[in-house]
Amino acid sequence: MTDWPRVPEDSDFPTSSLPYGVVRPAGGAARAGVAIGDHVIDLAAAQAGGLLDGVGLPPGVFASASLNGFLALGPQTWQRTRAALRQLLDRPEAPPLLERGAVDALMPFDVADYVDFYASEQHATNMGRMLRPDGPALPAAWKHLPIGYHGRSATIVASGSPIPRPAGLIPGADGRPRLAPTACLDIEVELGFVIGVGNARGSPIAAADAGEHVFGVVLVNDWSARDIQGFEAQPLGPFLGKSFATSISPWVVPLEALAPFRVDGPVQDPTPDPYLHVAEPRGFDLHLELSINGSVVSTPEAAGLYWSMAQQLAHLTVNGAATRTGDLFATGTVSGPTPDSFGSLMELTWRGSRPLTLADGTTRTWLEDGDRATIRGWCGGGPGQPRLGFGEVTGTIQPTALR
Repeated sequence: MTDWPRVPEDSDFPTSSLPYGVVRPAGGAARAGVAIGDHVIDLAAAQAGGLLDGVGLPPGVFASASLNGFLALGPQTWQRTRAALRQLLDRPEAPPLLERGAVDALMPFDVADYVDFYASEQHATNMGRMLRPDGPALPAAWKHLPIGYHGRSATIVASGSPIPRPAGLIPGADGRPRLAPTACLDIEVELGFVIGVGNARGSPIAAADAGEHVFGVVLVNDWSARDIQGFEAQPLGPFLGKSFATSISPWVVPLEALAPFRVDGPVQDPTPDPYLHVAEPRGFDLHLELSINGSVVSTPEAAGLYWSMAQQLAHLTVNGAATRTGDLFATGTVSGPTPDSFGSLMELTWRGSRPLTLADGTTRTWLEDGDRATIRGWCGGGPGQPRLGFGEVTGTIQPTALR
């Protein structure tokens, strides 16, 4: 790599990662790229210059404002493209590069549909203890199937997009619900899985085949308005309290890059139904970090998720439901067993009863206007281990649009 820019040792994007995104240079058109260090390989220019000729890609597939055309080509093409990119790393001359700091990182793919799961036992237990103190912490079905809900694909936004404070019906002091801005705006630290190749309606995806359909992983912040959610959720679950915004990171890390970081998941007791059986390792040794205004408040670990990516996809389709290129399904809040590993303010402040103190001395129970929330994620980084990062997903709270 004699003519390549140096990749910083602490970079989220080492040569072992090669995550895909969509970028727009100043004065230029959007195109697909792969992040490496402080730069982006311009995939549109690389393809036009013949550097990816052996892959068999459709002409101009990377000269697009969306990765969907590439994602739909399937796992063999994904693997050939990644292999071709790794061969480019061995060439002395660098391919067409853009400075990452000089381009806008856009939404990486067009989201066709969105489902959010409830895969962390610690999170589900914490929520049950707060909301149902006199009953079982976990819903009766929780250990038998991956519980989830459908969200709104149209309100999934790229990292950095502002988050206006949502409004909804909230009970007042007299018990009467009135339309008002949420006073309980929350964060949820999650992972999201991006479908490359969907399935036909009536043809479920087996858990063992999930890797043939899922292209890669993004970071997710599923913003939540807890007071709106609490009033509306019975009996059909989240609606306005969840549908106003979900932020994702701009770089999609391919599943292939995460293979060295696979780990066994928690023991599942009772044993799930056979359609949910997956071979170990089923999880990812992935570290997460949540900060508010630059103050780190939580460090969850995704390795503890009870329900895996493959089990979620198998359950999503077992009834014959179809998926499409660009579908996104997320883990739900990732929480660990200790307070410093809880993945939401609902848990970190125990429903607002235990305010957090930030580094600047201010306290928070819920997000205030102007607050900036950031989720980061990475694998590895220990002694003798390469560090593979996901970048970050951020959002800043704006005042409500309600007048």
